[in-house]
Amino acid sequence: MKVAVAGCCHGALDKMYETLELLQRRHNVRPDLLLCCGDFQAVRNEADLRCMAVPAKYRHMQTFYRYYSGEKKAPVLTVFIGGNHEASNHLQELPYGGWVAPNIYYLGYAGVVRFRGVRIGGISGIFKSHDYRKGHFECPPYNQQTIRSAYHVRNIEVFKLKQLKRPIDIFMSHDWPRSIYHYGNKKQLLKMKSFFRQEVESNTLGSPAASELLHHLKPTYWFSAHLHVKFAAFMQHETNSKEELPKATKFLALDKCLPHRDFLQIIDVEHDPNAGDSLEYDAEWIAILKATNSLVNVTQNSWNMPENNGLHAKWDYSVTEEAIKEVLEELNHDLKIPCNFTLTAACYDPSKPQKNMEPVHTINPQTTEFCAQFGLTDINDRIQQAKEESSGRGECEEEEEEEMDSTGSAEEPSEYNTDNSGLSSFNPDEIMLDEEGGDEDLSTCSVDPSPDHPPEFSTSFSDIRVMPDSMAVSSDDATDSNNEELERSGGSRQGQERSPTERSLKRIGADENGNSGVKKIKRRNQAIYAAEDEDKTD
Repeated sequence: MKVAVAGCCHGALDKMYETLELLQRRHNVRPDLLLCCGDFQAVRNEADLRCMAVPAKYRHMQTFYRYYSGEKKAPVLTVFIGGNHEASNHLQELPYGGWVAPNIYYLGYAGVVRFRGVRIGGISGIFKSHDYRKGHFECPPYNQQTIRSAYHVRNIEVFKLKQLKRPIDIFMSHDWPRSIYHYGNKKQLLKMKSFFRQEVESNTLGSPAASELLHHLKPTYWFSAHLHVKFAAFMQHETNSKEELPKATKFLALDKCLPHRDFLQIIDVEHDPNAGDSLEYDAEWIAILKATNSLVNVTQNSWNMPENNGLHAKWDYSVTEEAIKEVLEELNHDLKIPCNFTLTAACYDPSKPQKNMEPVHTINPQTTEFCAQFGLTDINDRIQQAKEESSGRGECEEEEEEEMDSTGSAEEPSEYNTDNSGLSSFNPDEIMLDEEGGDEDLSTCSVDPSPDHPPEFSTSFSDIRVMPDSMAVSSDDATDSNNEELERSGGSRQGQERSPTERSLKRIGADENGNSGVKKIKRRNQAIYAAEDEDKTD
């Protein structure tokens, strides 16, 4: 089957679907599934905009609300993970995943589903070591710290995913697995994004948690976004025994949905021709959720997952075939995910803007039904209970917020020795957040949808190949002049070797704001922005 993979969507659903329609019109290629690798921005109304961790000038309503209201319907089944620029209050309603609109499914904090026999997993958010060992304690209304920490990856989600034993076909993360750049055209990457060099050389670019999952899960495909650049790699995994068959992962990161950018890729994926067209639960993943339910933590206290170190009575939460069979029997062998989407918030009305709408903590009926069906803890219900208990003890909420510091603490240990969000500190192409929060006003938003642009596509595609064993960065690393010539020529030779549908798509037109003005620069990023004038907008 044909799968479309997209980088950062940034709420531009109309543009994304228009590009797919153009592909079908010009080349008779229609994807069966669309995967989005984060920064989806499922913004329903003005309150959701206030829960998105971006400077006020980037808070635009975009077009998701039209799909939420039912005015439009996604023309292709869309599955996405969360990134670091999301309406966190909306996604928080669905910690185990669920429909954010008809035909648009969110995988949750972490999740695994099946479509036509293809097993698809993902983890939402980005890595920050100072929040990694905390529970999911945040809830709206957020403050300057929790609006950021709400999208930080937690160790419990990684732990759950590491219990998977059955093969994964496709996996998605927003930030890149750390070290993946050593298995692709590193020289070209640093040519396009020279400000990554220091972190590539020190091997601190990307998420160590995602890297751990990559080595453990060994999926056939791994897709990411976040760094706003297209990059392909091929990683051959080591075998643990002579009996184990060698596995390899094809990695692809994509750009954001903007004109002239490589934000969309079509791939052919083997599938089960006898499987239905419905999105399905994964029985092993459901069994793992049940097995790890006792580990759910909704406090900001740091804690480690169970491991074989003599301190835990149980550390292996992988599930048996019997447990998987029990799940199948519970569902009467019908794994189809119910189409039980319901509105849980008022939808934006352009004729009646409500700029003072405040976010509220909502229990989503989909999550309630899912938890009841499988005997799981409703995380949001537990958070509300904890808040009520805290209020009953007379604890001051403001004092709790002062103790809560999303910028981290030196005395807070982590299993990873480097605190890195998976984003270069100096990526001029990323939406930058002022660390002190002074550049951000949670009460300010723009409700004007951004203008539409006519779509276009290109056939260029990054070279995918196995890299040398050396991890050092040098001018001779990663590729030769023939590969550089190939990429400059639009991948003509690659195009002959690949299926005509396995191509990169771009958008063409004006920038998001309808102009080509240079970005305003603040403080420490001035020199770096000046060196990257070609990127005109976020």
